[in-house]
Amino acid sequence: MVRGSRLRQIGWAICIGIVFGGFMLLTFRVNAVKSEVVRAERQIVALEQEKLALETEFETRANQQQLADWNAIEFGYAPPRADQFLETERQLASFSAPRAPGSPDPIRFAREMEASDYPALVSPLADHDGEGSQEETSSKEAELAAAAAGDAHLALASLDR
Repeated sequence: MVRGSRLRQIGWAICIGIVFGGFMLLTFRVNAVKSEVVRAERQIVALEQEKLALETEFETRANQQQLADWNAIEFGYAPPRADQFLETERQLASFSAPRAPGSPDPIRFAREMEASDYPALVSPLADHDGEGSQEETSSKEAELAAAAAGDAHLALASLDR
């Protein structure tokens, strides 16, 4: 009896080993199929994106003929010719006309300015009741302007080129 019980244990161990091996084989096969499905789904998404791009391209090209007809018939547009392209700024400047009388001044760039470049500031509350002569007042203003020029150096941002 001990012999039969031992044989039964070995049989169960072999059966469990076969079932475990089959389970592992089936698991590997399922994972392989899953990865194939994921790969196929990615290809489907890529193909759908490519299809959308091709549809857009097709619609764009279909509209190009209509746009070309409109440009030629309705608007009179034509594509640029090779002689219409300019190589230098001098060629572009050769097309300009001289300034007409009454035209606005050209745009000027900011430059560094000294305090003496600014006009003298006169206080509206200055004493103008005749107590001093105008020469004295102007000399005082000149002294104040010179002191301000010596004390402070005003500069604007230099935007020249």
